[in-house]
This record gives sequence, C-alpha cells and structure tokens, in this order.
Amino acid sequence: MFRALRPVPARPSGTVRTCVLLVLLAATGIAILELVREQTGTPGFFVGLGLALLPVAPLMAAFRWLGRAAPTPWSQLLFCFGWGACTAALIAILANNFATQWIAAATADPSEADQLGSVAIAPVVEESAKAAALLLVFVFRRRHFTGPADGFVVAGFTAIGFAFTENILYLGNAFVQDLADGTGVLDSVTAATFFVRIVLSPFAHPLFTVLTGLGFGAAAVSARRSRRIFLPLLGLALAMGMHALWNGSSRFGDHGFYVVYSCVMVPLFGLLVWLAVRIRRGRLRAVAGELSLYAAAGWLAPAEVHALASMPARSLARSLARRSGGRSAGRAVARYEADAVALALLRNRARRGGPLREADFAGRERELLNRLWQRRATAGPALARAAVMEELLPPCFDPLEPLEPFAQSEASEPFAPSERAPGPAGVPGPRREEPPVRRSGPWTPAMPAGPSSIRPCALPGGDGVR
Repeated sequence: MFRALRPVPARPSGTVRTCVLLVLLAATGIAILELVREQTGTPGFFVGLGLALLPVAPLMAAFRWLGRAAPTPWSQLLFCFGWGACTAALIAILANNFATQWIAAATADPSEADQLGSVAIAPVVEESAKAAALLLVFVFRRRHFTGPADGFVVAGFTAIGFAFTENILYLGNAFVQDLADGTGVLDSVTAATFFVRIVLSPFAHPLFTVLTGLGFGAAAVSARRSRRIFLPLLGLALAMGMHALWNGSSRFGDHGFYVVYSCVMVPLFGLLVWLAVRIRRGRLRAVAGELSLYAAAGWLAPAEVHALASMPARSLARSLARRSGGRSAGRAVARYEADAVALALLRNRARRGGPLREADFAGRERELLNRLWQRRATAGPALARAAVMEELLPPCFDPLEPLEPFAQSEASEPFAPSERAPGPAGVPGPRREEPPVRRSGPWTPAMPAGPSSIRPCALPGGDGVR
C-alpha cells in the first residue's frame, strides 16, 4: 500500500572529512617533494628550501594580524597552507607541464609554448587550484567564513604555501645552473632569482589569490544566491587576469617587468593593505556595536565591550589572566574573547540578512552565550582591568562598579520598537541581579540568571531566525 522511500545517503561526518583531507595532503606532499627534488637535485632542493622559508613567517604574521580581530582556527589556516604547498602546487606542476608539452607538440615551437603556457595556462591552473581550498572552507567551514576578512586571511595562507613550494623549485634550479656554470655568488642566477621572488615580490601570489578570497568573503555576507555564485567567480577571474599580466610583463619590452611592477603591482598592493586595515577596523566596530546590546541585557559588563573592541586590550587581558591565574586562566580569557567576537559577528550577519538568514542563529547564539557564561568569572575582571589600563574608560572608573552602556550607533540598531522581543534591544535578557559589591576575597561579578533563561533573539524578517 505504501511505497518504500529510497534511502538517503548520510553526509560524511566532520571526522571522516578531516581524515580524508589529511590523507590527501600527506599523499600530495610526499609526491610534490619528490617531484621537486627530482627536478632540482638534492643539493638544489635543500638550498631552495632554506631560501624559500625566509618570507613565510613574516607573510603569515601579516595575514594573521588581519585575522586576529576575529581569530580563524589555526587548524584551518594550516590546512590552507598545506593545500597551497602540496595539493595546489602538485596540480599546477602536472597540469602546466602537460599543457606546455601539448602546445609544443602542436606548434613545433618549444619557446613559444613556454611563453604561452606561462601567460595563458599557468594563471588559470594555479589560481583555480588555490581557489579550491577557499571553496572547501566556504562550503564545509561556513561558521568560520564570516566575511571579507576571513576570505583575505584564508586566501593569503593558501597563496603563501603555494609560493613556498614554487620558490623551492625556482631557487633550486637556479642553484644547480650556477653550479654547472661556476658562476660567482653576486653574479649568480640564484642571487637574481632570490632578489626578484623573495625580496622584490614575495607578496605576488598572495596578492592574486586575495582577490579570489575577497570574492568568497563578499559571497559569505550576501543574501542572494546569484551573488554567492557570481562574486567568487568574479574574484577568481580578476586573480587570473592579474597573474597573467604579471607573468607576461617580460613580453612588454626590456623594462616591461619594472613598468608592471611599479604601475600595477605596487599600487594594487597598497590598495589591498589599505583595504585590510579598513576591514579590520570595521570588524572591531561591529564587535563593539553588537556586544553593546548584550551588555545592555546583562550578559556582559560594558567595560568588557570596550576591551573586546580593542586588540591591545584583549592582549593585555590575556597577559593579566596568565600572571594571576596561570596558563589555564590565559586560555580561558582567550576563548572568552573568541566566543564573544563570534557572537557579535553572528548577530551582525543575521541582522544584515546573510546566507539563508542564519537559520541556526538561535541555537548558535545559545551555545556561545553558554560558553561565555562558563568563563565570565575569570575573563570579566581581566577585561575590565585591561580596559582601564589601556585608557579606554575614564580614569576615575572603577571596574568593580557598574558602568552605563555606551551609546549605540544607528548602524548597530537592528530593530524597530515594535519588532523587539522581550529584553533590552531585542537581546535575550537574563534576570538582572544587584550590582556587584566589594568583598575581601577575589571579586566575582554578579552573573545573570544563567543559560537556562536564554530566550531566542528576534531578528527582522522572521523566517525561522529568532
């Protein structure tokens, strides 16, 4: 009477996906190392490896600085670096060699095949291979892909890994050529390659791939499905175009490289640095605006909001906690800061109407509030003291006394009065207690009623987002 339903295959768990990716990275890593060693020889490989390592740490630190406003898990960043250094590099080498050989066989002109491959084939293959890492993070780690800043950082780490492997190959081959020619150090191809790739343009690959990352980041905050497809493709196309222009600069005459470098690459690099600083400041303003609503409802002290919106204050709070409570206290403050920022950005995306209007907003908000509740007794006093020491509050302010919530800007006001759920500013409102009082022992802040009193937070438009 009833027709049996076809079984629906279960989606692989996070553990299964992680194991598959680790096996893939390990296999491609072994393959790419052996392939590069065969092309450069063992001495050239180790020389190239040592020289290629030099720009990695500074570039990582620069991209990490941008992402610290809302920290991306290190495991995710290391995956992106590994994908760029192993999987993307292996795909690029194999595909580029195949395409160059095919063009050479079709045109019977190896030199023309090399030039065409570097300008037309390599940019498409390499940027697509690097973009695959961003796509995986965008699809399977959407919770950590919250906007342009995350796209910026993820793309940067992927490109750093790719450039690292590519530099080993170029520098190793140059060293082998110098050994064969008996060239001096100053006149060597190795020195010239090092100057161009490590000193002059270490940011080239990150600059290209960041354009793809910005496309994915813009898609992460877009409510329209068409934009979530179009924007990453637009960013990828721009990355390919810039890469092709860079590779083809030598064909514009004797000074073509320097013209492209000074008139295109340097200005674009400066523009992206300015954009990175602007994105970081905007993210900190969003943290301050959204957390002020939770402070008004009693989930945070207003002094904590001031500290959480300041990177120096966050660092100082962790240092104070470690000094008084050891490493465990420092880790608790760090996790409290990360959860508070995640809560602010979650609410900011939901209020602005992000993908699917953050259908899991209520559950995710409850989870983050619960984690904040568990660590507030340790993190609250450290953040309040850091806010005072960083002069984010009036000098006469006593962190043990309640502070009036600071003014909320129009940009952070997500509700019309008629749309607000119970509680100040539409935020889940725990039962407010009496202000904290001084005690002879360590200060414990007055806590709200607890996670059991959380009520879903109403956001405009409804549709399951509460």
